[in-house]
Amino acid sequence: MSKVGRILVILAGLMGADGVILAAVAAHGGDSALLTPAFSMLLFHASAVLGVVALAERGLIHGKVGLAAAIGFVAAAFLFAGDLTMRHFAGHSLFAFAAPAGGTLLILSWLLLAVSAAWPR
Repeated sequence: MSKVGRILVILAGLMGADGVILAAVAAHGGDSALLTPAFSMLLFHASAVLGVVALAERGLIHGKVGLAAAIGFVAAAFLFAGDLTMRHFAGHSLFAFAAPAGGTLLILSWLLLAVSAAWPR
């Protein structure tokens, strides 16, 4: 496995753990209006990152483009979930438009993944 792939798997593990923690807090902590989309994005995209790394390692997608999409998933999910989590616990956002920026980056990363499949090695 490449160094980037290994780092992405580690980050996916952290995303998964954070997603489960936020799901538990949402289930036991009352108002979960902001935490539910936050943990969902982390859990969904942790799985997506693992899938992209596996596809890239097997040469089924263009490796560099696919790994760039996976890096986008990680950064965007943390931006999106981090902003919603910060709003829940601190009452303010990470920075203006952090969640929309994360959401937009997620969309672009999914499109980049599609390009990596359409343009294999």
